[in-house]
Amino acid sequence: MSAAIVVLAAGQGKRMHSNLPKVMHRVAGKPMVEHVLDTARAVSDARPVLVYGHGGAQLRAGLAHRDLTWVEQAEQLGTGHAVAQTLDELPSEGLVLILYGDVPLLRAASLEALLHAAAESGFGVLTVKMNDPTGYGRIVRGEGGDVARIVEHKDASAAELAIDEINTGIMAIDAARLKTWIPRLGNQNAQGEYYLTDCVEMAVAERVAVKGVLIADADEAMGVNNRRQLAEVERIHQRRLADALLEQGVTLLDPARIDIRGELVCGRDVVIDVNCVFQGRVVLGDGVRIGPNNVITDAELGDEVEVLPNCVIDAASIGGASRIGPFSRIRPETHLARDTHIGNFVEIKKSDIGQGSKVNHLAYVGDAEVGRDVNIGAGTITCNYDGAYKHKTVIEDDVFVGSDTQLVAPVRIGRGVTIGAGTTVTEDVEAERLVISRVRQKTISGWQRPRKQKK
Repeated sequence: MSAAIVVLAAGQGKRMHSNLPKVMHRVAGKPMVEHVLDTARAVSDARPVLVYGHGGAQLRAGLAHRDLTWVEQAEQLGTGHAVAQTLDELPSEGLVLILYGDVPLLRAASLEALLHAAAESGFGVLTVKMNDPTGYGRIVRGEGGDVARIVEHKDASAAELAIDEINTGIMAIDAARLKTWIPRLGNQNAQGEYYLTDCVEMAVAERVAVKGVLIADADEAMGVNNRRQLAEVERIHQRRLADALLEQGVTLLDPARIDIRGELVCGRDVVIDVNCVFQGRVVLGDGVRIGPNNVITDAELGDEVEVLPNCVIDAASIGGASRIGPFSRIRPETHLARDTHIGNFVEIKKSDIGQGSKVNHLAYVGDAEVGRDVNIGAGTITCNYDGAYKHKTVIEDDVFVGSDTQLVAPVRIGRGVTIGAGTTVTEDVEAERLVISRVRQKTISGWQRPRKQKK
């Protein structure tokens, strides 16, 4: 079922104490308004109409990649006033689905239920029950069970304040009726605002049944007005993602301590330890084991890869049966072949590392092509930057690089070369050679170390 989409996102969000528009604050790494737009996209292919106000330039820049119709609400005079700005952009028939940019937890299934109910009568309101409904508009139902009116908290009587069913603000309304009701809204209320909810009384007066669609999960309707609520929404969303992984057969050693800020795709028998962050699109093959405190972004890890604690992997691919860490950093455009070992305090940047090769200790490999079965010793670095340009280092198969070696690019090390510890290589080396550039050791007898004189 399709419907026109209106997203209200003009609020200033003063309680966020931020220069960023409220709806651009992130949940799971994505602006919360984008969660709303994605959910809307799941139920309708209509181009959303987004109502903006405060921080409009930032909002438009941040959502420039989305296909939206932009409508400005220069003055924020209530939800009815906001919808009034959109009337020229709405179709003359069909349903209009009205959403809020600061309610990011809403599920598509709830919107589908709302649209289905509204299709029968021309008006549907999404509702939830809350243990503490303070601050929310109360749903007053008539004898037949349909919504008779919605009373804002500040305008409610004592009896109405006792009602625990509240208005989420999310509505689906027949477009033709909406266009006749909105211009008739008044602002005779405690806030002096034009309430969209007053359309309910107009509908009832015209014998239009207002269907109240009650959803079981009150978290879906949770709006964000301050940092505390933003943190609560984040945890709820992350727990949802964790539960989905558990259902798929992923082992999470503590489901409360994982953060997914994008898409995480897992194979069979994946194990993820605590405090791991996954950003962008991350793919984990079968049998992957992720240790604690890792940050993995836009990466693909093959089957049986093990990532030990405290690693950062960014825009890289890791071949099957490889072992990374602890304390490794794999930077963008790095490709590790199968059965590679990258160890503690090693940084790899924009390099291809061949099958079976090892860089296990305190090394930097950048802008390099490393062959199969290469061993790179502790303290080795590729000197790839001359102050202006980056240069490439090529290390062919079966090379042994001793500790504390500097490879000054551009340079090529031939197959089977052995490089002695402490060597600086500045020229290409032919295959099967031994390279040593150390200063010959001297031992001097009778030498006295300087010492402080006693006072």
